[in-house]
Amino acid sequence: MATEIAPDDIVATHEEGAANERPPLIVLEPLLRFLDEHGLGSGEPKITAIGEGRSNATFLFERGDARFVLRRPPRPPIPPSANDMMREARIQKALAGHVRVPKILAVCEDPSVIGAPFYVMEEIPGVVVTDQMPPALDNPEERRRAGEQLVDALVELHAVDWRKAGLEGLGKPDGYLERQVRRFAGLWEHNKTREIPAVERVGEWLARNMPDSPPSTIVHGDYRLGNVMLTPEPPAQVIAILDWEMSTIGDPLADVGYLCMLYIDRNEPPDRPFQLTQVTRAEGWPTREELVARYEERSGRSMTDIRWYQLLALWKAIVFMEGNYKRAAQGMSDDPFLKGFGETILQMAELAEEMTRG
Repeated sequence: MATEIAPDDIVATHEEGAANERPPLIVLEPLLRFLDEHGLGSGEPKITAIGEGRSNATFLFERGDARFVLRRPPRPPIPPSANDMMREARIQKALAGHVRVPKILAVCEDPSVIGAPFYVMEEIPGVVVTDQMPPALDNPEERRRAGEQLVDALVELHAVDWRKAGLEGLGKPDGYLERQVRRFAGLWEHNKTREIPAVERVGEWLARNMPDSPPSTIVHGDYRLGNVMLTPEPPAQVIAILDWEMSTIGDPLADVGYLCMLYIDRNEPPDRPFQLTQVTRAEGWPTREELVARYEERSGRSMTDIRWYQLLALWKAIVFMEGNYKRAAQGMSDDPFLKGFGETILQMAELAEEMTRG
């Protein structure tokens, strides 16, 4: 997904930025100096917004003969520990050569350059599937292959020796699930705009029914079809995993539960809330059960408690969405889509509480 952006909306000079009510996401003069220092093209850039734009901001730059991608946090206020660009860059550097990730070209920790830390990575020619498959992949055989690749890339990530990759200190390998439940209960208190008792009851159920975790691995934290890039031509392959802001060391089944929670089966009720990517309803895509079975077979990990992990993922999504809804309601987001989250969050809370009853 790519959208041309108006220079006076997102991108501004120092003078234009000072005149805006909200700070721009990109300030041109210091950014161009930074790009020059790192040999990233020359001259004035063409800048295009890419991605879903629900959290961090991502832009494609075309500058001279160079093409690359810049990623930065949204405008403030930013929730505690979220949108950490340096963390994302560190993870992708460590995983290069082990996992399908874009190469990091430059990192800027100085927030004075464009208003926040950011990094620049290579552009990978491919497609992110949201509403439709590329025409060459839009057939049952390639849809199934894409679904299987989605699982296989996750198994590949979870097989990385995170200590040897230099990711010591990224997260605490023990007590991951307990910390997740505790952290998101606290984040709910920070994000909530109204009282929704079902959200708190689901959190309490998760705490009471916590399973034993398998050995810790790298956890992506937001692993789904919309966060991977596919080849545009057959055979369908995952060529890049994107959006690493939630990554840590912890329970790998949290990624599986999250993938399943956001994956829509072809026979899913049409009124199910929060159906981000309906493309997987088409003939050929694996069912949710088939995804779980393939992961179990390829990874050797038991899927006995997968319902708990799916519920954890749904509950976390509710907490995040309430935070985005709060930002939109306060006028701190460019995305009008987020303002429509209010009723959807209530429906998701009801669905989550139903899941606690099996």
